[in-house]
Amino acid sequence: MAPKTVSLKTDSDVVKNEGRNRISRDEGTLATGSGVLRPGRVLGRITASKKLVPLAPAASDGSQNADSILLENVDATAADQRVVVLARHAEVVIQSLEWPAGITETQKTAALAALEAKGVVARMGV
Repeated sequence: MAPKTVSLKTDSDVVKNEGRNRISRDEGTLATGSGVLRPGRVLGRITASKKLVPLAPAASDGSQNADSILLENVDATAADQRVVVLARHAEVVIQSLEWPAGITETQKTAALAALEAKGVVARMGV
């Protein structure tokens, strides 16, 4: 039996600053098939279902646009999962963000711009 990988990364590793009374956070539904994800994963939202999925820059269903940032460990391999995301009025640690494999710098820049338009600004952590 293979050893289980434990992620000790938490939302406090991702969030530098957020609005009072957690106004920056929302709940959402992470779609089945999204896999095992950690805090800091940049998410997109499928337009038709309104469900969140990992950002998919090559898609054309809405998930190509950065929507929010995941704030918890979750396994959505086999079922939809309710999750907490950072959606507005916040600063995040850019080094803590998790991106899809193969994302280009141009796609990453576009995703960061989309998040910034929602008030989620990525800054270098110290």
